[in-house]
Amino acid sequence: MNREQIKTIFWLRWRLACNQITRGGGLGAVLTIIVGVGMLVIGGLSFLGSFAGAVYGLRQASPAVLMGIWFGVTVAFLFIWMIGLITELQRSETIDLQRLMHLPVALGQMFVLNYVASHLAFSIVLLVPAMIGLSLGLAVTRGVVMLLMLPLALSMVFMITAWTFCLRGWLAALMSNPRRRRTIIVGITLSFILLAQAPNLFFNVILRQTNSSQKSGSTSQERQERKARQSASMRDLANQAIAAQGFIPPFWVPVGARALAEGNPLPALLGTLGCFGLGTLGLLRAYRGTIRFYLGESNGKASAPVGSSQKSESSAQPSKDTARFLELRLPGVPEEAAAVALATLRSMLRAPEVKMAWASSFIIIPIMAPLLISNSSVPDSARPFFATGAVAVSLFLLFQFLANQFGLDRDGFRALMLSPVDRRLILLGKNLASLPVAAGFGILLLTLVTVILRLPVLTVLAALCQLTAMLLLAGLVGNLLSILAPYRIQPGTMKPTKMPALAMLVMILCQMLFPLAMAPAFVPPLLELVWRKAGGSVSMPVNFLLSALLAMGAALAYHKSLPPLGRLLQRRETKILASVSVAVE
Repeated sequence: MNREQIKTIFWLRWRLACNQITRGGGLGAVLTIIVGVGMLVIGGLSFLGSFAGAVYGLRQASPAVLMGIWFGVTVAFLFIWMIGLITELQRSETIDLQRLMHLPVALGQMFVLNYVASHLAFSIVLLVPAMIGLSLGLAVTRGVVMLLMLPLALSMVFMITAWTFCLRGWLAALMSNPRRRRTIIVGITLSFILLAQAPNLFFNVILRQTNSSQKSGSTSQERQERKARQSASMRDLANQAIAAQGFIPPFWVPVGARALAEGNPLPALLGTLGCFGLGTLGLLRAYRGTIRFYLGESNGKASAPVGSSQKSESSAQPSKDTARFLELRLPGVPEEAAAVALATLRSMLRAPEVKMAWASSFIIIPIMAPLLISNSSVPDSARPFFATGAVAVSLFLLFQFLANQFGLDRDGFRALMLSPVDRRLILLGKNLASLPVAAGFGILLLTLVTVILRLPVLTVLAALCQLTAMLLLAGLVGNLLSILAPYRIQPGTMKPTKMPALAMLVMILCQMLFPLAMAPAFVPPLLELVWRKAGGSVSMPVNFLLSALLAMGAALAYHKSLPPLGRLLQRRETKILASVSVAVE
């Protein structure tokens, strides 16, 4: 181990971090300190809480209870870790090995430092101190043998982090081929989302629907017999789940906890050795894969044939379908705005990160449908709110596109700056580019709610007017946010680049306050409910009339806002260009 190299690398990384904080100004330094202190406080409270709970609450606990507690801790760690994995599928290295390949440094040391730095995650800060405190507390109350839980839990964390590091490196090598990249990103994200929703669908939809179907038309004796059979089946299911834990490496932790509580340390020792061995294997595979990738020995990147120079000119020419698409004319839309809308839409359709975000949004449909079916007996007074909520969800899920319409342009924003197009038409074109997905998703959710809840025609028409109003208000607010708080989107992901602290704070506040812009859409169904409760005529379509007025008012406000927002865009063009085109260190 070369200590001088490690000291130099640490010093370099420290200087880069200081430069990033300095660039963010005094507020950035304050927020960084607050985040650091907050992480320490969370870890300390987690340790103290678990230690106190083990000392004062688990002294007389049965082995099954201890197994259940450690099972819950393990599941919580895996769930939070999985969320972090979905957020950043590709590995983000603290020290870029590619920049050190020409230097006489030990790459193995740098690889280990990158692996250690990957542990700076919320799941580690929250749950690893809890595991340590729980192990020490059990050792105090139940004997020194419970200290074996400490290496068992830490080896499980080591195994998960090592194979995650290996997975991210493998994905980075595969995603160097753009043809594979979009398929991998979309497939893995959708798989993780469906996997995370599987318990919810099973317990809250399938079992509930089965129970509700069996309750109809049965006597009290039959219900008691059915309840007994269900209890027996649930016990059998629990026993099968307990038996299956011995074959799933992360769940060797609760198995070892139960065995230690029963006085048998062998499962805990074997589990520690097994987790440590699997983690070491994953780390070695990650190192070999990383070295092969940086040496160019992997097959992830498609190599261009030597004789491809003759095809370069023909491949550079746009296809006829692309040209025809960009030359389309939108009825009632100025030619300049239509060109911006079609070009932006084509750019988003070709970006894999945008497809992933859209697919992640549409996956809510198979999740919502069973929940609505199992709760189809909704009061008539509440059904208009379901329709309004369905169209509002479509805008909440697509907020990142509406509130940062120039982030995906990156260096292409220069073309908009240099174009002689009126800036209000640029804003109109950007809004029209997001319209097909936002409106289509809203109509799809509204159709789903209408079919399941059997909504009246006037309620559906009112919801369509509310969708129109929300789209116009979202476009107005999105234009303002895109001009005042733009940020660059990293290629291949929907994550923003490293931003100054003030810009990050503004972005978070805007995301939190965005529902206020959609709040007027809930006023018409609320006033109709008040009208009905006050004894008003049922034949008066209060919701539809007010929703139509709201849509017309939103259209007028949007039309009047385009000229001043266009002038504001023209004044802030250079600042927007600096935000969306400059890659931050």
